[in-house]
Amino acid sequence: MVQKRLLHFRVPVTLDEEQEIRTKARDTGLSVAKYMRQVSLGYFVPSAIDNQQVEKLLRINGDLGRVGGLLKMWLTNDVRLKITSKAEIEATLVAIRTTQNAMLDAILELRNKKTNT
Repeated sequence: MVQKRLLHFRVPVTLDEEQEIRTKARDTGLSVAKYMRQVSLGYFVPSAIDNQQVEKLLRINGDLGRVGGLLKMWLTNDVRLKITSKAEIEATLVAIRTTQNAMLDAILELRNKKTNT
């Protein structure tokens, strides 16, 4: 049975504190009341931004897998693909490196956000 919440806390805050609390609640995808309850009771409040970063990393990883699969087919001389030039392989390798760098940037950005909070 879920207990109905009947009591309210009144907590004086500055305008800056109010804005920061509202921003943090929004970043987690929670209402201000739920955010404050979770934080006050010692629960971990995952940031919605972190979830967005994970989704971004998953998309980049998928792109990298597709490019790697294409390169593998080229290198095994799959009859469905015809290598027309060494430049195509080089372009594919550049695409892989670019994707790896994008993934690394996203990971570092996520790590920096975690250390700054």
